Amino acid sequence: MSHIETPPGHRFPWYVRLFLANQRRRYGSELEPARLWGRSPKVFATLSLLYGALDRKSSPLEPPLRTLVTVLVSQINWCAFCVDINSATGIKRGLTEAHLAALPEFEASPLFDDRTKAALAYAETITHTGRQVDAGLIARLKSHFSDDVIIELTALVAFQNLSSKFNAALDVAPQGFCNTAPPAGIEANKPENLS
Repeated sequence: MSHIETPPGHRFPWYVRLFLANQRRRYGSELEPARLWGRSPKVFATLSLLYGALDRKSSPLEPPLRTLVTVLVSQINWCAFCVDINSATGIKRGLTEAHLAALPEFEASPLFDDRTKAALAYAETITHTGRQVDAGLIARLKSHFSDDVIIELTALVAFQNLSSKFNAALDVAPQGFCNTAPPAGIEANKPENLS
């Protein structure tokens, strides 16, 4: 149960209700983060537009790579909801359970090519607060991506950090979209479990 619950009869503006109706059709239920964000309608609308821009069909980052990035960021931020829904999206986009299970050790995995590993290393570095993005990592990225694509990748990582930190802070539970369990060690590395 989330730290903050949205009452079942909460009255959302028409555009939030329309969005939630679309979620019921697509997922079979409303997503709890949308119900929470919807309580701040202007922020919700802006956030929805940003997500749509980042996850568009014409993105220079292919859907499986976008999903790997979002799942990795979600794992680092301990967002069970995000891992759940993004893993389910990844399966629909052609990823396998093996891909998802290999994310914590992506550098050593033969499942990922050098381009994917560079994007994941960048996402990991940005997400771990206090780590510096150094010239070596930028050179590694530039060997696979144009400057414009690196900007888009950076925006995707920043968005997923916003989303997963919001959900993790409010303890939004997974909604059972993916049967793939989070990789071993994710829960054990939560700050409250390290003391």
